[in-house]
Amino acid sequence: MNNVGTAYVLWLGCLLQLHGLQRLYNGKIFTGLLWLFTFGLMGFGQLIDLVLIPGMVEEHNTRVRARHGLSPANAIHSQPVIQRVVSREFAPPSVAQPIPEQLAIKLVKAADARGGKLSVTQGVIDTEASFAEVEVTLRKLVRTGYVDTFNDPETGVVMYEFREL
Repeated sequence: MNNVGTAYVLWLGCLLQLHGLQRLYNGKIFTGLLWLFTFGLMGFGQLIDLVLIPGMVEEHNTRVRARHGLSPANAIHSQPVIQRVVSREFAPPSVAQPIPEQLAIKLVKAADARGGKLSVTQGVIDTEASFAEVEVTLRKLVRTGYVDTFNDPETGVVMYEFREL
């Protein structure tokens, strides 16, 4: 996780004519290089970043948490979910967790039962897999083009729509 203090120290690199280090640190490669080669947009971009740094750090940390399957607030899942995950990790090989293809098939069946639309929580309930496993599998299906995402207009929940169902 990135730190706001570190980003501000890197911002001070402008004193050594190293503009944009704070942007590179927060994963904004294109704009970081733009700042580096344009002297921080002639200093104006560098000054604006003084206000934007906390938001950049938070955005970067949110992306890292999402990449690792954590909720934005690092919320701890309820005890039954933790117990189920722990029991899978220490289960004998004959009772190993399903391979991703098996989980994808379970998710397709769950979506079919729900009119072709499924949320991560519904997928967890129907497959008994962890939130992280379900979300990673659904994201893989989105990347392959089998599934689309949208936000439910009433609740704002991210929904996955299986186009062929």
